[in-house]
Amino acid sequence: MTIRREQMVAALANEFHIRDERVLDAMQTVPRHRFVPDALKAQAYRDGALPIASGQTISQPFIVARMTELLELDGSETVLEIGAGTGYQTAILASLAKKAYAIERHENLTREANTRLSELGFRNVVLKTGDGTRGWSAYQPFDAILVAAGSPKVPEPLVSQLKVGGRLVIPVGERQKDQRLIRVVRTQSGSRQEDHGPCVFVPLIGDHGWGETQQ
Repeated sequence: MTIRREQMVAALANEFHIRDERVLDAMQTVPRHRFVPDALKAQAYRDGALPIASGQTISQPFIVARMTELLELDGSETVLEIGAGTGYQTAILASLAKKAYAIERHENLTREANTRLSELGFRNVVLKTGDGTRGWSAYQPFDAILVAAGSPKVPEPLVSQLKVGGRLVIPVGERQKDQRLIRVVRTQSGSRQEDHGPCVFVPLIGDHGWGETQQ
């Protein structure tokens, strides 16, 4: 698996033009195969999304790297992840930030992520089950927020929980095939948005995302 992981990271750098060396190092270090179902471990380092429990997915390596790179982490940050899944993106964030908080809507996935992250030695992660579109006000403000599911709009509670200068990266679109990867930067007077290209994610379910019928 180590060789496959090295090949994945080489492709991220050479083919997908990921430039942040800290992100590439984290992708090299975190064993992605530990976060996918047993039947799919052979596919863990291919550049594609993979199905996990509860109708969710683990994002393709490129989109994990790209979204993380857009957060511009230097190691001093407190970050929030929405949609932890089995914990792979959480592990990448925890490798790059001072503290990582993560919310997952499905209790079985929260338990799974907690177990894996603990087994891998991560001690700077706190997970809970809940509606991620509301954010996690107890630990605000955050330096960075990453949303691993597609929303019809940018959830205002997440923007309000950013520090000034903080970054929110989220897929946004009224239809799955029309989603765009958006970075929101909190400013003194409000926020500004940047479009970083097309993407495809499962729906973000919650009070400030899609309703339950989108599942």
